[in-house]
Amino acid sequence: MKIEFLGHSCFIITSSDGKKIITDPYHTGKEFNLSEIKESADMVTISHDHPDHNNVSAIQGDPHTVTETTDIEGISFKVIESYHDEVGGKERGNNRIFVFVVDGVRVCHLGDLGHQLDEGQLASIGNVDILFIPVGGGFTINAAEAEKICTDIAAKVIIPMHYRTAGLPLLGDVQEFLSGKNNVILSDGGEVSFTQDSIPEKPQIIVLKPELLVV
Repeated sequence: MKIEFLGHSCFIITSSDGKKIITDPYHTGKEFNLSEIKESADMVTISHDHPDHNNVSAIQGDPHTVTETTDIEGISFKVIESYHDEVGGKERGNNRIFVFVVDGVRVCHLGDLGHQLDEGQLASIGNVDILFIPVGGGFTINAAEAEKICTDIAAKVIIPMHYRTAGLPLLGDVQEFLSGKNNVILSDGGEVSFTQDSIPEKPQIIVLKPELLVV
């Protein structure tokens, strides 16, 4: 399976048989330094209905929109309900955590999670191979909070998202999350591929470059 980081919280996950899942497609605007999304997909996951995460109309190919636990084209999506803030959604509403398996690799996308996970949520998430986690704070968990969640989930591959780039000054820099860690790979590009056999035994952080970042 291949992972491509378009930017913010938006990834394309492509299975070995060509099925494409896009997560949290964003709307472009003056506050974003990301190019318009011009990709097709079979499925689109939406963690919450904020414009930087729910632009299904940008995705070509008449995809299935996934917002609840369901099976689509041989892929089972599990949704764990959570919140966009630390006060039960009173400030920024609800958030969906997605867990699904592609080519035998178990993936978890935390969306715009705004709080620590309780025992029930962690049990529902279960074992994870690849974790997409927000680290920029401001509107989600920050670097220190993300570090605890990474420990709690114990994923083998951790891919940071939702952090500061030019045009998103209110978010923390990804370096705040990486500071002091020696298990970090800074990718030269926005893609990485995995099979069941290539998942590392020890946790590894991989920082991908947003492919649609305007510089």
